Amino acid sequence: MPVKVSVIIPVYNPGIYIEDCITSLQRQSLPPEEYEVIFVDDGSTDATPARLDALAAEDPRMKVIHQENSGWSGKPRNVGIAASRGEFVMFVDNDDYLGDEALERMYDYGVANGADVVVGKMAGKGRGVPVELFRRNHPRATVENAPLIDSLTPHKMIRRAFLDRTGLRFPEGRRRLEDHVFIAEAYLRAENVSVVSDYVCYYHIRRDDSSNAGFERFDPAGYYKNLREALDVVERYTEPGPVRDRLFRRWLRVEMVERLRARRFLNLPDDYRKELFGEIHEVVVERFGPGVAEGLQPTQQVVAALTAADRYDDVVSFAEWEAGIAPKAAPAHVEWRDGSLSIGFTAEYTSGGEPMTFPADAEAAPLNDTPKDVTEAVEWVAAETAARFGQATADLLLRERSSAAQYFQPVEFTRETVPVGDGEVRLVLRATATVDPAGLPGDGVWDAVVRVKLGGWTKECRLGPAPRATRPTPDVGLVGDRPVLPYWTEPHGNLSLQFGARGKRLGLGGVQPMDVTVSGDRFRAPLPLHVEGDSEVRLRFVSSSRILDASGTLSPAPDGRGAVLEAAMPAKDLSRDTWRVALCLTPGADRPRFTGLPFALRAADGQVLVVPVPGPGVALRLARRARRVVGTARRKVVSRIRIGGQ
Repeated sequence: MPVKVSVIIPVYNPGIYIEDCITSLQRQSLPPEEYEVIFVDDGSTDATPARLDALAAEDPRMKVIHQENSGWSGKPRNVGIAASRGEFVMFVDNDDYLGDEALERMYDYGVANGADVVVGKMAGKGRGVPVELFRRNHPRATVENAPLIDSLTPHKMIRRAFLDRTGLRFPEGRRRLEDHVFIAEAYLRAENVSVVSDYVCYYHIRRDDSSNAGFERFDPAGYYKNLREALDVVERYTEPGPVRDRLFRRWLRVEMVERLRARRFLNLPDDYRKELFGEIHEVVVERFGPGVAEGLQPTQQVVAALTAADRYDDVVSFAEWEAGIAPKAAPAHVEWRDGSLSIGFTAEYTSGGEPMTFPADAEAAPLNDTPKDVTEAVEWVAAETAARFGQATADLLLRERSSAAQYFQPVEFTRETVPVGDGEVRLVLRATATVDPAGLPGDGVWDAVVRVKLGGWTKECRLGPAPRATRPTPDVGLVGDRPVLPYWTEPHGNLSLQFGARGKRLGLGGVQPMDVTVSGDRFRAPLPLHVEGDSEVRLRFVSSSRILDASGTLSPAPDGRGAVLEAAMPAKDLSRDTWRVALCLTPGADRPRFTGLPFALRAADGQVLVVPVPGPGVALRLARRARRVVGTARRKVVSRIRIGGQ
């Protein structure tokens, strides 16, 4: 069977950090015979060569090529291309890993759309990745209709025939930004580029020891010499004008201006700052016309203008002012509505911890001349930010805590100017996001992150803190077959969602026995859970000698607050004994988990009474007796009914 994808991985002394990469490649949903993995060992001096040889000996998908150290990743990737047999090649770094369905999804999407280049959604663990590019899928993306240029790392899937037709290969030798040169040319020469945004394909990882090549301090002269080569590619394949300016703007913004802003710049040693500034100044003056900087945001325009004018001290002062600016997002409401979680919040920027203010009567004005000093620069930024308030946006992203996968949630917002006196206003965004838990994959903890674009800033912050006395506290929601718990973190009071909540996290411990009613062979209990309609659940009754199962139904409470559990008790089987009651909200799960409810049933004299749960000692003895009675076959099931509601 033809190979669909060849995964190419340059390897140099990754140590244990290669293990997650290997595991993710072995877990791929693409059939084993349809992909191959080519590790190109670039002269590793650790135990990696032996590890890879052993891997290749036991797994026919894995191949290893050993070569002398070439100094960087370009040559190993080219060697991998030459050895590949796949219709597409996929480039992966040895300390990153793939989503389980990455190869299959990217390949299928590329074939369906006739793409030469396929870009998969990225998640960054400890390092930045593009955000705007992955708002939605792009079946036919170009550098003009999508922010492709924001993603210049090599971690793409590329059609092998396209590489052969164009002769495109990575620059080799010890150098920086070889991926920029390669990917920029690929974007500009491809017949089509497709972007997969509905599934996290690539996890970009910062090592615990921060030894990734991208985090090493670089030599400014060599770095910006290599950057000029990427600019050369753009000049080769575009005409002078708006498109070229827009592409150049990416390097001016990301590789130059952003390196000279706020704490990122201030945290560098002074001698290195000056050297970095000097090299950036030379590129700005040498390569960029006025149309490049004009498209930047106000703060970025100021830094670019001061840099072009060679005013190092003013760039430092402006960075000191910007270092105190941060967004703040305050929660307004968090409540279940029609099966989704509605999250209201306000967002604005602060300076030194206080809300920023702006001139009320500001009008937009171009930055025709370099500001004469930092005070004038700050005044222009404030006026321009207020004048552009109609372009400000607020987004809510949910970010999975363990993997850093993140997804935009639908948001509606309004912009409000709040007068504060002396001709000044606060610029406040009032937003409501709608979270459909069914659209988020897997269990785990998801943090609510607010992304605010205003004037020259695009920054993120957690949603919170919410004061303990006034914070909204919605119930756990049962969405599909997943319990979803909105909660506030401690001690910071930020909003998070736990998918697959169980045990005490379900909040069932407050149910009072007096609120539980028994009628004939049925009982009814109010529970602090949100359900949209009737949901089937499982119940387990545990005594000192037996375990009995029954089905039940959760329904919305008539008064709209919480849910009602109704179930038929196995009354004929209830002997004169005390029975713990446990609830399973996911009866269809492979390993159903039960949570103990805070009441028990006692059968006596032909009737069933609702009684408090026996004390811990009594309950533990009951559970132990039950284990002995039911035997080994059901021991694991009983052990999952935790005492105290776990």
